[in-house]
Amino acid sequence: MMSNKTATQTGLTAIVDMFARTKAEGRAAFLPYYPIGYPTYEASLDAIAAMAEVGVDGFEIGIPFSDPLADGPTIQAATQVALENGITVRRCIDAVRELRGRGVRQPMLLMGYLNPLLAYGLEAFARDAQAAGADGVISPDLPPEEGDLLARSCQEAGLALVYFLAPTSSSERIALVAEKTRGFIYMVSVTGVTGARADLPPELSDFIGRVRAQTDQPLVLGFGIGTPEQARMVSEMVDGFIVGSAMVKAGANGTDAVRDLAAEMRKTLDG
Repeated sequence: MMSNKTATQTGLTAIVDMFARTKAEGRAAFLPYYPIGYPTYEASLDAIAAMAEVGVDGFEIGIPFSDPLADGPTIQAATQVALENGITVRRCIDAVRELRGRGVRQPMLLMGYLNPLLAYGLEAFARDAQAAGADGVISPDLPPEEGDLLARSCQEAGLALVYFLAPTSSSERIALVAEKTRGFIYMVSVTGVTGARADLPPELSDFIGRVRAQTDQPLVLGFGIGTPEQARMVSEMVDGFIVGSAMVKAGANGTDAVRDLAAEMRKTLDG
C-alpha cells in the first residue's frame, strides 16, 4: 500500500498530487503526526516506516521543542523525552533522509515551532529539509502576517508552507490564510490544544462551511481525532485529517501498536 510518489513528485507538487489521488478515491487523506526521538530515535523511525507500510497518505514529522504551546500533555511529554534523547532540528532533517532511504515515499511535512527554525536559519532549514526529502513545513506559532521570510525560503526550495485556522477565525482571517498557505489549510477543530477527545465539537460543520465558502484550498482537520470512527466521520467533511496524540500514545507500546492503529484508521476510510 505504499504511495506511488516518484522522484519527480517532490515538495508542494507531491502534496497536490496526494490530494488529487485521495479525492479520486473518494476519501480524505490520512496524515499522522509523529515526533522524532520518541521513545527513542530509532523507535520513532520504525513507527513512521510502519505507518507508511500500511498505506497512510503523508506525515507530519514532529520537531521537538521545549515550549510546544499548541500541544496537549501527551505530545508535550513525548517531545520532552525526545529532547532528553538529544534530538535537534538537524537530527529531524536527518530522520527524513533516513526514512527516504528506507523506502518511505509519502509526502513528509516537518512540523516545528518557530524558535528552533530561526536558530537553525530559515533559508538553511528550507534548503536542507528539501535536500533531505521533505515536502513542506508546518509552524504552529507562525502567523501569516509574519511569515514572509520562511515563505520565501520555502518557495525557493519548492516546499509547501501550511498555516492554521481556528473556529474563532474571522472571515478576514480565513481570506488571509487562504491566500498565504501553500499545500493545504490546517484547521484546528477546537479552541484548545492537541489531544484525543471523546467527541468532536458540534459546531465543526459550520466552521468547515465558513472556510469552504472562501477557498478551494484543501482543508485538513487536526486536534482531537483519536479513533477510527472519528476518522471516518471527518473524512466525509474535509480533504484530510491529522492524528497525533493517539499515535504517540500507541508509540509508548511499541511499533506494532502504532502500525495496528494506523492500519485500522486507514481501513476505515475505504468504507
